[in-house]
Amino acid sequence: MKLGFIGLGVMGAPMAAHLVAAGHDVGGYDVTPAAGEKLRAAGGRAATGVADAVAGADVVITMLPNHPQVEDVVLAGGGVLDTAEPGTLLIDMSTIRPETSIAIAEAARDRKIRVLDAPVSGGQAGAEQASLSIMVGGLEEDFAAAKPVLAAVGKTIVHVGPHGAGQVVKAANQLVVGGIYGLVAEAIVLLEASGVDAATGLDVLAGGLAGSRILELKRQSMVDRQFAPGFRIDLHHKDMGIALAAARQADVALPLTGLVAQLVAAGRAMGYGSLDHSALLKVVEQLSGRVPAEV
Repeated sequence: MKLGFIGLGVMGAPMAAHLVAAGHDVGGYDVTPAAGEKLRAAGGRAATGVADAVAGADVVITMLPNHPQVEDVVLAGGGVLDTAEPGTLLIDMSTIRPETSIAIAEAARDRKIRVLDAPVSGGQAGAEQASLSIMVGGLEEDFAAAKPVLAAVGKTIVHVGPHGAGQVVKAANQLVVGGIYGLVAEAIVLLEASGVDAATGLDVLAGGLAGSRILELKRQSMVDRQFAPGFRIDLHHKDMGIALAAARQADVALPLTGLVAQLVAAGRAMGYGSLDHSALLKVVEQLSGRVPAEV
């Protein structure tokens, strides 16, 4: 198919390259010109703007940082809804507020443009390995049409409900991920403060009921204090805000989510926003007086 891809950042660039490798004709646009050149080197086309990326596309994919960027690219004059042909399928793979996804779907309906919200989990590694988990909200028939495209970038691809449902599931994913990182951080601090080798202790935990994907992939790098970003604290901070807003919208109390959100916010305030979200360990260490506060 002919695809337009808008947002060629850390996640979008490898995703667009996988779509090219799968045989699709991909025209991509990013505000950073070098990103377009990288796509060109992978066999795609560097579009000159949003309208150029969208022109003639069967499917348009957006992968952007937050709802203001999505609203600007999709809803503003000269954006996706202004330039896409009726029948075009818009797949927004950004992580944004559920209400924004619903508003986009409603605006697109009047223009006969089909819309799915399809946020992803798996971080940079998942994007590079085409192994993302994709949670999709929208109409069943549009999901069926999108699945061959999504299969080029993900392994777990699930239709989770109507418009906005994908974003709610992603919010739930992020609150669980943040909570587990926080608890693994506390486990490391407890083990080390008690004179127990943290790596050995976490090896045992990973083989029992406490086992998780995070322990599987991240326990050694956390013990080694290696926090090169796969998913930055800054982005997780944004996502925790989405989770708390969704909880308010649903009129439910999520007390542990609130605490995790504050830990993530503390990490950002301490200057760790550009580090991987596993750097919550640095926050817990400082709360326990285990390391000197950094200036």
